Amino acid sequence: MSETEVLQEKPQRLKKPDWLRVKLPTGENYRHVRDLVSEYKLHTICESGNCPNMGECWGAGTATFMILGNVCTRSCGFCAVQTGLPTELDWEEPVRVANAIKLMGVKHAVITSVNRDELKDGGAAIWAATVKSVREIAPGVTLETLIPDFKGYMQSVDAMIEVAPEVVSHNMETVQRLYRRVRPQAKYERSLAVIRRLKDGGMRTKSGIMVGLGEKEEEVFQVMDDLRTAGCDVMTIGQYLQPTRNHLEVLEWVRPEVFRHYEQVGLSKGFLYVESGPLVRSSYHAEKHVK
Repeated sequence: MSETEVLQEKPQRLKKPDWLRVKLPTGENYRHVRDLVSEYKLHTICESGNCPNMGECWGAGTATFMILGNVCTRSCGFCAVQTGLPTELDWEEPVRVANAIKLMGVKHAVITSVNRDELKDGGAAIWAATVKSVREIAPGVTLETLIPDFKGYMQSVDAMIEVAPEVVSHNMETVQRLYRRVRPQAKYERSLAVIRRLKDGGMRTKSGIMVGLGEKEEEVFQVMDDLRTAGCDVMTIGQYLQPTRNHLEVLEWVRPEVFRHYEQVGLSKGFLYVESGPLVRSSYHAEKHVK
């Protein structure tokens, strides 16, 4: 091989380890949830985000609904959701989501959304209407809302406090040093401010990060400290998985024992729950975080 060929040769991608292999979605419950999502023209982060736990969660009759459409105004380097100019608001969406939750018969539901930075309130009005619709149509169902940062517009955060879902989550996604590369349109301190506002408003708060993007262990611990200072109650830590070749590459497959170590450290720092594992995602075992 010539010197030119060596210089032009691309580095090999890291081979996915055995502990990240999941079963294909199947089963009656999975098909039931899939059919409901299709019938009510709903979006789920399970599908849009290529979640590896979709088979497990849908098979258990649960799904994480994504409101405000399926086009995001941001272009995060890790996310599989389509980026572009969103369509107009769909004011019938909150009722459709609530009806689907009722038909699924779940006791706990998770709702998230794309970023709608072109809207002054970031979509907070639709968010509030969705929570209210679920309360009216499916009373008794507990809710976790995984919200965006609303560009730091605290009146939108206050709108979530007013409708009072059982858990309000906002993800940090990564360590502070990597924000410009991983979340170019987000700000580390702004996300912490959102969590602090939610906690001051009496909410049970939750956040999550991905690892495998080049972060250092001490940086993960710093995120933990910053979240606890902001009043975060629950933390999730999972392995970053590259959704397409156009997204950030995986720089490390973090071993299961490291995730267990992160869980132990997080609990020692005062989190009520720490979900930490290779396949953990924001809504994984979310029903436990209400208690």
